[in-house]
Amino acid sequence: MANQIEGLAFVLGDNVDTDQIIPAQYLVYSLDDPEESKNYGRYALSGLPPEWGRFVEEGQDKSKYAVIVAGRNFGCGSSREHAPAALQIAGVKAVVAQSYARIFYRNAVDGGFLVPLETDEPLHEIVKTGDKVVIDLDDATLTHVPTQKVYSLKPIGDVEAIVRSGGIFEYARKMGMIPSAEEA
Repeated sequence: MANQIEGLAFVLGDNVDTDQIIPAQYLVYSLDDPEESKNYGRYALSGLPPEWGRFVEEGQDKSKYAVIVAGRNFGCGSSREHAPAALQIAGVKAVVAQSYARIFYRNAVDGGFLVPLETDEPLHEIVKTGDKVVIDLDDATLTHVPTQKVYSLKPIGDVEAIVRSGGIFEYARKMGMIPSAEEA
């Protein structure tokens, strides 16, 4: 995992639920099948109200947005690892929110799908969709490129080793808790 994540931001508010992130009618593809799972990218955030705009352009599988900036309780609702997976497949590298639903947070970390970062500041009221941002994971900061203002993020904390390994299974292999693919 890189120490910096940069890209365009897609901005959301509070209480974005998993049905908005990946609507239930699209949960027909297997995450274990690379050919099938690529379909999730085109449906990422397709459950949002139309006034939020399109996250993935019509006919595309990837989004031009690498970072989501949101308010409180991001990823609430049903427990499904498909939500952070759909965002990753669409090209999201990180989500910066004021708080997360615990199950979304752990699914994002354990699956190695994206980096869930928290902030005390309502960055979703400062950053606008389409603004470029740079996240420095080592310094726990987000730079809003249009203004060059730097905002503090909460340190990743106890899950940092899992995040940097690319998920719980990669971490367990690295630590010798389970055999590596070559040993299996």
